[in-house]
Order: sequence, then C-alpha cells, then structure tokens
Amino acid sequence: MSQEFLTERPAFARLQALAGQQKTLVNLFSADPYRAQKMQIAAGPLMLDFSKQRVDARVLSELEKLAVEANLPGRIEQLFTGEEVNTSEKRAALHTALRAPAYKRLPGLEAVDTQLDRMEKLVNQVQTGCWRGFSGKKITDVVNLGVGGSDLGPLMVTQALREYTLPIAKHLRVHFASTIDGSQLFDLLDYLDPETTLFVISSKSFTTIDTLSNADTVRSWLSSYCQDRKLLHRCHFIGVSASKDKMTAWGLPEANQLYFWDWVGGRFSLWSTIGLPIALSLGMPVFRELLAGAHALDEHFRTAAPLENLPMMLALLGVWNVNCLNIKAHAILPYDGRLKAFPSYLEQLEMESNGKSVTASGKPLDYSTCPVLWGEIGANAQHAFYQLLHQGTQPVASDFIVAARRYDNACDYAHYEELVAQHELNLANCLAQSRVLALGNAAVEPTDNPYRQYPGNQPSSTLLLDRLDPTSLGALIATYEHKVFAQACLWGINPFDQWGVELGKQVAKELQPYLNLESSLDSSDLDSSTRELLQRVECLRSASQLVRQLDAPDAVSQEVKR
Repeated sequence: MSQEFLTERPAFARLQALAGQQKTLVNLFSADPYRAQKMQIAAGPLMLDFSKQRVDARVLSELEKLAVEANLPGRIEQLFTGEEVNTSEKRAALHTALRAPAYKRLPGLEAVDTQLDRMEKLVNQVQTGCWRGFSGKKITDVVNLGVGGSDLGPLMVTQALREYTLPIAKHLRVHFASTIDGSQLFDLLDYLDPETTLFVISSKSFTTIDTLSNADTVRSWLSSYCQDRKLLHRCHFIGVSASKDKMTAWGLPEANQLYFWDWVGGRFSLWSTIGLPIALSLGMPVFRELLAGAHALDEHFRTAAPLENLPMMLALLGVWNVNCLNIKAHAILPYDGRLKAFPSYLEQLEMESNGKSVTASGKPLDYSTCPVLWGEIGANAQHAFYQLLHQGTQPVASDFIVAARRYDNACDYAHYEELVAQHELNLANCLAQSRVLALGNAAVEPTDNPYRQYPGNQPSSTLLLDRLDPTSLGALIATYEHKVFAQACLWGINPFDQWGVELGKQVAKELQPYLNLESSLDSSDLDSSTRELLQRVECLRSASQLVRQLDAPDAVSQEVKR
C-alpha cells in the first residue's frame, strides 16, 4: 500500500475509531488535574497549550504514529535541503534558506546575502535622505504596490512591529495599495506629494495585473508633474521581482531592481526582498531580527520529536479536528491589536496552500483538507462572532494568541499604569473565552435558563508569547508556515502551488474587452448570468456618460438649441 492518502495509513484508522470514544473536555480535565502541564510545548519565545483540544494520551500516541507513517521527519529534511517538494512545478521551496545565517547557507544560495546587502543599501539611502525625488527633495512616503503575498506579509509585519521602529526610519510613512479597483490609490494620491513619494512595485512575475495596473496609474500621476520618464523611474520606483527582464522592460534601471527566486512562493516571500517595505518602515536591523526569530523556529521544527514539536503538533491536531472530529472551521483569535492583520495573512497562507482536492501526484481526494479559516482581534471578535462559537450549531476550532508582557518598557509613559491594567484585562478576556469554549456552563454557576446554556467542548489551542517583538513574531509566522507544510504531508497534497488562483485571472482577461463601451463583441456564447450582468453594467455606464455630457456647458447649450 502506497500510503499516499491519509486514509491509507493504519494510524488514521485507529484515530477514527478513537474519535467515536472521546470524552468531553469537562470530563478530560476532571479526570486529570495535571492535564495542562502534560499538554504544552515550548519553543523559544513561544509556548503552546493544547490541553483544551479534545485529545488524550491514546490519541496523542496514534498522532505520533501517523507522523511517522507519513515520514514527516524525512519530508522536513527534504524541505530544508532543497529537494523538489513542489512537485507540480518541479522545484524546491527554500523560503527557510532566506532566513538562515550566512554561515548556514546552502551551497549555491550565496545570492541571498547579495540581495539582502543590496536591499540594506537601498534602505539606508532612503532613510538617510540620500535618495531624492525628481525635484531634489527627500523621500517622506513609500507606497508598496503588491497583492497577495507581496502585500499581506509586509503589511502585517509593519503593523505588528510599529513600536519597534528605529529612529532612522521614524520620518518615513509607509503605505500599501493592493486593490485592483484603484480605491486605495484614490485615497493615497489625494494627499501624497509627488516630489517626495517612492513606489515599490512588488511582483514575483512582474505580470500581476492588479499590481501593474496600480503601477501604471501611479506613473501617469507622476508624469503630470514631471515629463522626464527616465528621471521618474530612477527617482520614484523600485522593483522587487523574480523577473529581471520584465522589470527592465517596464523601465526600471538595474540599480532600482531587487531580486528573489522562483523557488520562493508568494505567501512565503516576506523573508526575501519582498520584505523591503518592512525594512524601510522599521529599519534593516529589525528585519534581520525577524529573520533570526524565524530561523530559530526552523531549527526547532527540523530537530524536535513529533510530540515535542510545536508546528508539528498544531498540524496533527488540525488533522485530528478536520478528519476525525469533522470540524471544518478554524478561527484565529489574536488578543493583541498589533496583530490585526494576522488572521488575513494566515487566511492566504493556509487556504491558498492547502485548499486542494487532489494529491501531490494528481489523484482525487475523498477526504477534507484545509478548513475554512477566518479571524479577528479577539476583543473585537467577542462582540461580533463569538456568539456562534459559544452557542451556535457547528463546531469550530480556535487558536488564541496573546503576549504575556506588554508596556513593560513604557514605565516613563504618562499613563503607564492604566495601560498595564488594560493589558491585564485583555489577558483575562483571552483566558476566559478559551475556558468557556472548552467547559461551557461548567466554568460558571449552573442555570436552568435555556438562553444561558453554553455547551462548551469547542477545542482550542493557546499560543502564549513572552512579548510581541521582532524575534517572537518571526517565530510565530514560521510556526504557521511549518504547520501548513506538515499538514500537507499528512494529507498527501502539495502546499506550494496555487493553480486555483489562475483560472479566474484568465477569464477576467477574456471578459475585460466586453466592458469597453465601444466594444462590438458578441456575448451570446457567454452564460446567461454573465451576459445579463455585462448588459446591465453597459446600460448603467452609458446612462452615466450621457448625464455627464448633458451636464457639460457646451453640451447643455447644444441640447437647448436642438
């Protein structure tokens, strides 16, 4: 038996049998007063408490056997040594090499350090004021033009670590624009100064229509202030891509180009030169601390045994919840306002990676893979969707993320004591919510009121950080990256391709000509819904255009004459 499929592995069959025998979390905690001490894993600045997951010693033993049967230790080594783990695209996935120190760099990857050094040079030029706009003024604003992994990762990190901004970077304002409809640019260009704004075009292929349409709009905007296109390209654009030729064809001089490689997946790319906005916003030393934190977690993932391996445990628990307990929804609940973009970042990381329905060799699956992932800052989510978590009709697994310490370096701040008290309230809310999700009414006084019944037994894990800083954030991100890879190995899928993203883009290009008001294309071959929507859009746009013409003074006078 090949054991390519999760369902072919003997341990999985035993896990399914155990799922039908599981006790409630109330009973599991009652049966073992030391349960929490037995079900925690530490890795650097992170500690995982998984005692509120619906597992016992028998389940953990079979999960460990499942990891061995799936050859997780061997697959992890293949990831780190540059073997062809991205089977459909026939290449390695070496994002971990981007954050390894130079003395641990794999042979042939010396260019990683070359590009980091080039990035640092550009960052220093901008932050020190040596980089000037077309009129000779210093750069005050940077706008990152990217989408997906070229946007979500850098955006999330810059928001999370803003308080660690180095003095040299504090004068720079860094913005992000990703939407293809131009709405973010519309807001930004209204107040940005064209003489002091630098744009970073971040695109692995340098063909992404969302990003290039924004870049073309920005170039047009700048050209109305300076007609010298070469000067504009040299002073106001930096390109970050795996395609040097396409950056050059767009007009970017070589000195304004930063590179990364085909083996860097977009959602794993913030560790590469795609992290330029992070370094510009916070400082290059902060970016290097982020890399170091991720690398330390890499070493843990590579060497720790399955039941002592933090990312692997998250992966095993996820498979147990999805495939044995039939829990198909997963909430990410950071109790830290600085991590407001973290759930969105993980939505892409997990669902784009593991939202697959065929094995790595292309065979159809008959079991579930990635759950639906969503989330929000915990304190906000309590007033939004926690009602469903506590009293809804479907099971949901949750990850609580919180830092033990906050504001301990702000003791000279005027409202230090009030801020510390707020953090204590935040911690209390985090611990209370996971407790009630697990234990339900057993966590409070019993009641006969049917509206106040809390069934509990909703599984959750808590990731406790010492404090949120560049090192711990790097470790946290790497934890979820490795969880995704380990789960993919267990499910028998390839987490490094994303063919499902491509078809929609292709069809959009085919439909775009139909939206030209002067188009004479025949839409009869389209489905009736798309055809009717196109016709409705055309009618609304034509009517709007006529109103604008009638509102014009010349048009009004001509209409009166007629």
